Amino acid sequence: MGMEFKSGFAQSIESYLEYRDGMHYGGGGERKYLLSFDQYCAEHFPGENSLTKETVRSWFSSEIARGHRALENKATTIRMFARYLGPSSYILPMNFVPKVPQYVPYIMTDDELRALFFAADRLSMHRLTPFLDETIPFLLRFIYACGLRPGEALRLKVDDVDLKTGEVFIRNTKRHKDRIIAASEDVKDLLKQFDMKRKIAVGKSEFFFCNQDGTQLKLHHLDQAVKQCWQDAHPGIDPKELPRIRAYDLRHRFASAVLQGWIDGGKNLYVMLPYLRAYMGHQSFSDTVYYIHLLPDRLMKSPGIDWEKIDRVGLEADLWLD
Repeated sequence: MGMEFKSGFAQSIESYLEYRDGMHYGGGGERKYLLSFDQYCAEHFPGENSLTKETVRSWFSSEIARGHRALENKATTIRMFARYLGPSSYILPMNFVPKVPQYVPYIMTDDELRALFFAADRLSMHRLTPFLDETIPFLLRFIYACGLRPGEALRLKVDDVDLKTGEVFIRNTKRHKDRIIAASEDVKDLLKQFDMKRKIAVGKSEFFFCNQDGTQLKLHHLDQAVKQCWQDAHPGIDPKELPRIRAYDLRHRFASAVLQGWIDGGKNLYVMLPYLRAYMGHQSFSDTVYYIHLLPDRLMKSPGIDWEKIDRVGLEADLWLD
């Protein structure tokens, strides 16, 4: 039968699977998904045997954040298990399951982000396109620090960046709505450093981040560089075993870090979220709210989060493309 269940839900899960087998509805998928839930609970909620909002949401959010697939099937399984246990069990809302994307965001830890930047500083891909090695360390930090869509950073023109005030004009966004963001002092210094490096190596250029000949840097070159940095940040690990990341994950990491910082600082999320929405250029509030479901487990335990209120927002956002 494979691995055994070992959490406080072990007996209930076995009884449920026997019931499902008796109804000729059981399958290997259900056992696999419940085994994942069981292992998570054994580690994070040892001894818990009540299907609470905290246990269910925490496990399912970890599945989303870690890029696991079959989310709809897992959600259906945990709902069926909850109904089997009775009315006191928490049932995962339908809108908690994201749309099936081409790519599920991977939220890097602080150590992983630090290692990625360290690898970027030592990148050697100049054969792909000259000046790429010099650009990537600055570009990745800029995308992360300002929560930009990669395309927004690549389309940035020299005239769009005010190195005196730190104001950056973001034009031609996904929703065709321009916005201005204010870079922090350290980011402003970062941009000044790169501006000087670009002027020396490239000369006059229309684009702020560019190729050796002054043309716009291509997105696929950026993603290739991120992939190489990610692999270099994990020496000795088979690249096939690593979670898949792309430049867009720096934007997701930015949003998650901001939200977590507000929560740790005791800020009111409902007051602060509109600021994040405007800064990131989201069209709808639900685009921003969805990031809450990608945060670490400790958010699930925060008494300051009104999950019912968030559920009512209606999370229809296509986060992975936004």
